[in-house]
This record gives sequence, structure tokens and C-alpha cells, in this order.
Amino acid sequence: MKLHIFDMEIESEDNGVYSIAISTHNQSTIIEFTPKLKTVKFLRDDTLSEILKKNEHQFRKVLHIKKPETYYKGFKLKFVLRDEKDVAAFGDISKILVVDKRSGNYENYVIDTGRENIVELYVDGSYMEKKSKGGYAVIIKSPEGNYELRTFETDVNSSSLIELLAAIKGLELLSETDEVRIVTDSQYVRKGLTEWIINWKLNDWQTANGEKVKNIEYWKKFDTLSDNKYIEFKYVKAHSQQFENTMADLYAKDMAKK
Repeated sequence: MKLHIFDMEIESEDNGVYSIAISTHNQSTIIEFTPKLKTVKFLRDDTLSEILKKNEHQFRKVLHIKKPETYYKGFKLKFVLRDEKDVAAFGDISKILVVDKRSGNYENYVIDTGRENIVELYVDGSYMEKKSKGGYAVIIKSPEGNYELRTFETDVNSSSLIELLAAIKGLELLSETDEVRIVTDSQYVRKGLTEWIINWKLNDWQTANGEKVKNIEYWKKFDTLSDNKYIEFKYVKAHSQQFENTMADLYAKDMAKK
């Protein structure tokens, strides 16, 4: 899947309509965007505009995710569009998202069914507000069906971050394994490494709103641990009675209660 990297800069504003320059390599174009109405107008009939139109759903998402109050003259942002990305597939929680960074390459795509004979990593985290304490569990399932359980305590007070800690620990435990399937009920973990992190890195770990990404040091670690690996991200709904996920949830809560 070809990646297009763009620079955008807000050049002017007139009655709530923003004139935005979009450029890449030696090409540039101008569009108008009205944040309150979420309307986009392509002002030129050129090659770059055609690329944006071809991937308009993704492009609109970049514009829409930015809060209206953060639009102002001079704001700059880098962003990536994946050529002919199947947006519906990436948004389908029944699909498996893949990040393949073996041999120094980067591939990112969606599959219906995961690979056979792959190590599975079930991760879950829990935070108990009354105890101001968290815990997380990592269950490693070998292709032969053997299990290894590891549990950990943490003082981190964010459930989302604890979920990320569990995934990080799992990859640390599987440092010598180059093909892994991470099974999680956290969209934060699933989407972070497969979609969001690309734009974060391009913008020096800032969001589309110009704010610093939360938990940067952990995302950097997760990103580094994924180098030279093929990783499948499978989503499982929390409390859906899926055996391994249920066990990870119970052990994570047990650690948080101690």
C-alpha cells in the first residue's frame, strides 16, 4: 500500500472558511475548509488535488479530527494518506490489522483471517480507583497450544495506558519471536500502532490539534519493540466470554486488587 506524505499549512481565514495549502515534493495545491460545516472545496484541477479526491475519505478524516478551535492562520501539519486504503475494512473490528516491519520495511494492511502456527499474545489491564493501583496480565499461547501466564502490578492510574503496558511487556517477553498476534479489547492499543503513530511521528509526537501525544515514551517503546516483526492485532470485545481474554481480565483485576 503506497503512502503519500503531505504538508498542510493554514494560510488565511475569511468568515470561518480557511484557505489551506497542501504540498508534497514539488507539487502544491489549495483547498478551502469550513470546520463548523465540515465542507471541503477543491480550488484547483491539478494532480495533487486528484490524489486528495481519490483518497477523500481519509483526507476528510484528517480535517475533521482537528478541533474547530485549533484552526488558525500559520498552523502546520504533516499527514499520511494510504493510496486506495479500504477505510471500511480498517474500521471493521472483526478484521485483523497487520503491521509488518521485517527487514526494515513497513507494511500496514487488513486481513480477514490470521496466520496459522503463530504465537498469540493475550493482554489485558485493570485499574482500581479505590486502591489507586493497577495490574495487567500477559498470556502467551504457543502454536502447539501451550500457555504461559505473567502478571504485573503498576502505579499507573490510566486504564488505557495499563492496556498499553501489557502489550509492551508481551513484546518484551517475545523479543526473539518475529511473528506475533496480539489479542486485545483495547482500541487504544490496536489503533495506536497500526494507524495513529505514523502521523504522530511525522509531527514530532504532536496530534492534529497541536497537542503533545499522551504517553509518548511508552508509544516510542512499543514502536521500537515492533521493529523487524510481523504483528497481527485482533480485537476481542471485553467480557465476551472469550476464554483467554477472560482469564487475562481476571488475573489483571486480581493484581490490581492486591
